[in-house]
Amino acid sequence: MKGTGASSGIGIGKAVIVNDVLPEVLKRYIDDADREIEVFMEKLENTKKETARLAGILEEKASETEAQILNGHVLLMSDPALIDEITGIIKNEKICAESAIDSVCGNYADIFASMDDELMQQRAADMKDIRNRLIKAVLGIETVDTALIPAGSILVAQDLTPSMTAGLNPENICGIVTKFGGRTSHSAILSRALEIPAVVGAADILEYVNDADIVCFDGDSGEICINPDLKTLAEYEGKRDAFLRERSELNSYRGKTSQTLDGVRVELAANIGNPDDAKKALEYDAEGIGLFRTEFLFMDRNTAPSENEQFEAYKSVALIMGGKPVIIRTLDIGGDKEIPYMNIEKDENPFLGYRAVRLCLDRKDDIYKPQLRALLRASAFGNIKIMIPFITGVDEFRAAKAAVLEAMKELDLEGIKYNRGIEIGVMMETAAASIMADVIAKEADFFSIGTNDLTQYTLAVDRGNTKISYLYSTYNPAVLRSIRNIIYAGKNAGISVGMCGEAAADPKMVPLLLAWGLDEFSMSASSILKTRKAVMGYDTALLKEIADKALSFATEEEVRHYLEGIC
Repeated sequence: MKGTGASSGIGIGKAVIVNDVLPEVLKRYIDDADREIEVFMEKLENTKKETARLAGILEEKASETEAQILNGHVLLMSDPALIDEITGIIKNEKICAESAIDSVCGNYADIFASMDDELMQQRAADMKDIRNRLIKAVLGIETVDTALIPAGSILVAQDLTPSMTAGLNPENICGIVTKFGGRTSHSAILSRALEIPAVVGAADILEYVNDADIVCFDGDSGEICINPDLKTLAEYEGKRDAFLRERSELNSYRGKTSQTLDGVRVELAANIGNPDDAKKALEYDAEGIGLFRTEFLFMDRNTAPSENEQFEAYKSVALIMGGKPVIIRTLDIGGDKEIPYMNIEKDENPFLGYRAVRLCLDRKDDIYKPQLRALLRASAFGNIKIMIPFITGVDEFRAAKAAVLEAMKELDLEGIKYNRGIEIGVMMETAAASIMADVIAKEADFFSIGTNDLTQYTLAVDRGNTKISYLYSTYNPAVLRSIRNIIYAGKNAGISVGMCGEAAADPKMVPLLLAWGLDEFSMSASSILKTRKAVMGYDTALLKEIADKALSFATEEEVRHYLEGIC
């Protein structure tokens, strides 16, 4: 069977099926609506307290980042609009609380699921989790206690909700397989954070596996084998042992210089979403932060973060990194992300609409200026750099730099210190930016290539659309030429060029990026040591021929096949 590899490692163990299916919710009419609302509010408060407790447990096991998923549930359950809708239905229609919860939360989930953005689609899963837990609370149904799963188990479920994850004991769970989910789903994110091998999106898994069946799987390829013969079992055990040896070996690369055999030095940095991630980045020996996604500070809340709140977050990362470079991307949101207090109209095509720098320049006073002031103030405490996303031309970048200069003048008048030489760079992620890279390079202090969106925009492929996902590939010759063009333009202008997309940690891409002269590779913290090992095994003088050969092919399949043969 095949699913989507979500968390690296080899899972081998006995299946434990976690059936957390909600019973049928019947539309039951009631006589005392006030009493029903009273019971609902009591169960709501209890569920919020329990969710906050689980978030604390998850923070201890993983990090604050993962705990924020459950803290986001608390915020959603505290939303006055949600509560008013549920209590209004109970009162006006005189129906039971569980039916009102099912109706309102189900509508919210459907709205989120219909959006193009992966993050919003994940909100649908969040809302379904909240719906199920609230309905169980008012019905008095016990939730599944995953802490009781015995050692040596492979957890098999429709999906792994955040509330289920908090109770997991990683020492007992050899792996996780789910029917639903993708690489960006909470089940995948949480599995990686807990370092548990996982495969998600295995659509038929519950039809073919039974409790106590032996399940083996590869968390990278997504291949699953149920009740293998002795030969196959031995093969998986060999893969598991090799994976564990490699993970142990990677620890020997801590503290080593990230340089090739012929002495070419590169920087291996981490992508983060909040200050707590910076601590984890250092644990994996990151040499800097290549991308701090600031939009996470603006989400799951009822008002925009204040200038001071942002300042404290940026300052915290700068201090944690102790002088190492910290590239902070200005707000990158748009009509595909549901942030009610922003009052952003939904775009017909949000990926090509009112978003990122376009939105920020249009809303300088209430959104952009506070963030830029916070970034500048924090620059006095470390090596902060500002990165502008979604640039399509020099005029946009000039306008963004002008906004930074305005903020600087304000701080000067107020006598507030900041780094006057702060670097301002461009996130190169559009086809237009790639074509104009040589011109933009003359005005930027650095480039960072966002391969996820660069691939999407170059190939005109919505990366969230499963029907055309086969077209989405960084190995497409058009994307490779675009990447090379950006690197060459930056090098010719004498500026640093980094990469903060997933391709930066792709073993098949590393030799090409080294050959073209990429200066900085930024990735998830857990990929840093593996990438350092790869970098240290190459001689750039020998890679030029490989890179030239890769660009000689006409199709994505030919490129991928060639790179698989040499890596």
